[in-house]
Amino acid sequence: MLRIAVFTAIGLLLVGAGAAGYAYWKLNGNIRSVDIDTQLGPGRPPASVGGAFNILLLGSDSRAGANHSLAGGAVGDTARSDTAMVVHVNREHTTASVISIPRDTLVARPACTAPDGTSTPALRSAMFNSAYEVGGPACAVKTTEQLTGMRMDHFVEVDFAGFAGLIDAIGGVDVTTTVDISDQDSGLHLAAGNHHLSGTQALAFVRTRHGVGNGSDLGRIELQQQMVKSIMKQIGALGLTSNPAHLWSIADKLTKSMTTDSELASVSALVGLANTLKGIGPDQMTMVTLPVVSAPSDPNRVVPRTPQAGQLWAALQADGAVPQSVVSIQPSNPADSTPSPSTGTATRTPGGATRSPVGAAGRE
Repeated sequence: MLRIAVFTAIGLLLVGAGAAGYAYWKLNGNIRSVDIDTQLGPGRPPASVGGAFNILLLGSDSRAGANHSLAGGAVGDTARSDTAMVVHVNREHTTASVISIPRDTLVARPACTAPDGTSTPALRSAMFNSAYEVGGPACAVKTTEQLTGMRMDHFVEVDFAGFAGLIDAIGGVDVTTTVDISDQDSGLHLAAGNHHLSGTQALAFVRTRHGVGNGSDLGRIELQQQMVKSIMKQIGALGLTSNPAHLWSIADKLTKSMTTDSELASVSALVGLANTLKGIGPDQMTMVTLPVVSAPSDPNRVVPRTPQAGQLWAALQADGAVPQSVVSIQPSNPADSTPSPSTGTATRTPGGATRSPVGAAGRE
């Protein structure tokens, strides 16, 4: 999972790591990139203007390389974007709105061409996370732009191994859970209370789904949003600018785990982004989940809730704040309840969506 570590860590790490010489060359060589603009062509929402911009943060469940045995769940040859966050940074670069999109949201998926040239026809209704599976990052971006009506100016992805390695490099993170968590799939077992997690444990924490709430993706998103703030606090407390060796180690691990759009695929570009984001901390971030309701066709899927989902995207398109109509219907804490037994009986989440205990089928 998260992949979200990129947004929280870039501003604190790479400003101090953008040195010339070997360090610059080495970190540049670590970063993988995708030419989203060339793959998608001109048929996209207009580029952001006035200083505001949008970043699509994705976490695929690819099991390639070092990711093979991490975080439980099924191990296969394909990958899906099981974590997706749209980050809107306002024109003054003083606040950010972070919108989590549940992976099993049914959306209209556009026609896409995969990196290997394989074409996939458009579908009127497909799980959001399937776009990455059939067409890679470019298809995920295209699907997100169609859903939101906004240009994704940048794309960032971090893999399983990179996330776990980053957490270990910063000395672990502190989290709090108000209920016991026991998830055989992710391998996470925590008693209610405060915990300091290693990289492997933190990965399980943001991956766990069956061990919290009603077993749907909404509880997992709550854990992921808590992890974002925990990472920011931990990095902020390290004093990395006075410890170049430690800074180098973390920047090396972070850049090795990253795939970005081609415009961001250099240390200098990331340093520029870091400087842009440096005034945004946990208190300047609004984190919400896309309002959803149970899909009429399948209780294991959700669809955007009207009119609130449309109000949310319209507000961000206008560089506004997350509307109160969206904030007021956010689940108070979908992870803060005892998991339902896997009996097949649907339960109602605090956000209003009726979900089965195991949520969406397929991978964790």
